[in-house]
Amino acid sequence: MFKTLIIGVFLGIVGAGATVYLAPAVDLHRERSLIDVQPNGGNLEVFRINLPRDRLLVGLSGSVGSIPAGLEWPGEELLGDMQAELFKVRNRNNAVVGVASRLASSTEETGPFIEWALHLPARGTIYAQMELSPSVEGYRDGKLRAGTRDFQELTGSVREQFIAGEAGNEESQGQIELQTILVAPLGDIDEETDGDML
Repeated sequence: MFKTLIIGVFLGIVGAGATVYLAPAVDLHRERSLIDVQPNGGNLEVFRINLPRDRLLVGLSGSVGSIPAGLEWPGEELLGDMQAELFKVRNRNNAVVGVASRLASSTEETGPFIEWALHLPARGTIYAQMELSPSVEGYRDGKLRAGTRDFQELTGSVREQFIAGEAGNEESQGQIELQTILVAPLGDIDEETDGDML
């Protein structure tokens, strides 16, 4: 009886190990970063959001078009006209690499703002504040305000642009394109250069 118990426990551990190995609960695959080095300094990276396919959540006060359907968003008495959206984020190869949130408000109580937070699980998070008015060319510029992990020591800019889809195509309304141009602080570069000269 005791031998049967030991064999059963042993086979259970082996079976559990084989299951975890063959069918992992979390896939930690990291997509290769598609970065272009700019001639005047900085790294350019482009992220895309396909609409409406990549939209996960839309919260609007007083709106019946919230996503997911039936979402009860707090009314204007709590959040004013705050708008919150959550998206899947893709790289230039159309592979999903993270999620992004966009918050916007024009109420005077909080002060008008538009901000993005991009979270790339394998790399870190980018937090950017955008200008309220888009440019004549149709894009909105912003600045990197904070970052975590890979982006923690970087500075730079973020550009948001909506690219319209083909007319009459209901499956693709267009894309939101986010371009980041990020650079390391000069202090880090100077320290590396001094170390190489020794």
